[in-house]
Amino acid sequence: MSDDHTHVQEFFGSRAADWDRRFPDDDPAYAAAVAELGLREGDRVLDAGCGTGRALPPLRTAVGPTGLVVGADLTPAMLQAAVRAGRDREGRLLLTDVAALPLRSGTLDAVFAAGLVAHLPDPGGNLRELARVVRPGGVLALFHPIGRAALAARQGRQLTPDDLRAERNLRPLLAGSGWDLTAYVDEDARFLALATRAD
Repeated sequence: MSDDHTHVQEFFGSRAADWDRRFPDDDPAYAAAVAELGLREGDRVLDAGCGTGRALPPLRTAVGPTGLVVGADLTPAMLQAAVRAGRDREGRLLLTDVAALPLRSGTLDAVFAAGLVAHLPDPGGNLRELARVVRPGGVLALFHPIGRAALAARQGRQLTPDDLRAERNLRPLLAGSGWDLTAYVDEDARFLALATRAD
């Protein structure tokens, strides 16, 4: 396992048990972001870096009983927290790295990724892997329940020009990874970047 993976697992593993209690008011923001994906009954969607599975219930509601919902995460403790919360009933949980998904190419309609980009060791390569598993025209949502400035303030740091989530950095990163950025919102109350899988 790479040092990046070890760091991510240690960081999130130590926080998994009380993650949802630390951010109790985020569920409406997750539901609103999922609604922006435009999912339909029967669609197939991946929650990449699903953590405790907070997006799984609104994703299941969006795709209905005939759709497929998969939650993938690198940290066992996060998936265990998702099971304790009963969110495993909303979709399949996979302990896996989003850099090498055990999914066939072009099989998904959408990917939802909350707070994921900042933790990717190879953002371009990892976003290409997400593009690989999505059909042409499928959608990617990069989401965080608070915006970049609010998150930086919460973490006691300053925003820097090299922040991957800044639109000027994110647009070319996505374009080089098989995605076309179609919408970008960075407000105190949320961050949401929507992209379409290029043909």
